[in-house]
Amino acid sequence: MGHRDIPVLETKRLRLRSPEPEDYPDFKATFASYRSRFMGGPLNAYETWMLYAAEIGHWEIRGFGMWMVHLKDSNQTVGMAGGWFPAKWPEREIAWIIWPDQAGKGYALEATNRVRKHFYDDKGWEGAVSYLDPKNLDSIRLAERLGAKKDHDAPTVDGSDVVYRHPSPDALRGTQLAHGIDMEIAHYQDPLFKPKGWAID
Repeated sequence: MGHRDIPVLETKRLRLRSPEPEDYPDFKATFASYRSRFMGGPLNAYETWMLYAAEIGHWEIRGFGMWMVHLKDSNQTVGMAGGWFPAKWPEREIAWIIWPDQAGKGYALEATNRVRKHFYDDKGWEGAVSYLDPKNLDSIRLAERLGAKKDHDAPTVDGSDVVYRHPSPDALRGTQLAHGIDMEIAHYQDPLFKPKGWAID
C-alpha cells in the first residue's frame, strides 16, 4: 500500500512505491557507504535520518518525489527513483540511486524511464534535468542512455555539479530513441541476458 495519494508505478520487474519507515535500513546502509559519495555522502546516522525524512516530506510539500524501487517477485528494495525539487534547486530534477549490491542489473534505467514517463504523460511535465557529479561516470552514462544531454548554459545547484537536460515529451514520443531505451530495458528483463563489459546501472 502506498502512502496517501502517491501512485504505485510498475514495470515488468519493478514496483515503485512511496518511501515507508520500514524501507529506511536499506536507505541508511547505502548513504553510509562509499556509493553515496556523489550525493553528499557518506552521511552519519543523523544526516541519513534527516535526508530520509526529507524524502517522505518532499511528497507533502511538492506533490511529487522519490519512489522506493521494489522487485516485484520478492518485494526487496533495490534503490530509489523519482522527482526532486528542494529549496535552491533551479529546476525539477529526475534522480535515482541504486543500492551498491544491486548495481549492473538495469534497475536504474528501468525505474528512471518509468518515472519520467509518469511525469511527462500523467503530470504534464514539459522537461526535466538531472544534476550530476562530473566524476559520477555511471550516472552520466545512464543520463545519456536516457537521451539527456549536457546543458552548459543551465544554472547548477552549487557550481560543482553538471546539468543533463532530458529530452522533451515531444522529442521522445514514438522516436528511435524511445524505442532504443525500451529495447535495452527488455534485454535486462530477459533472465538469460548477460551484459558485456563493465556492469552499469
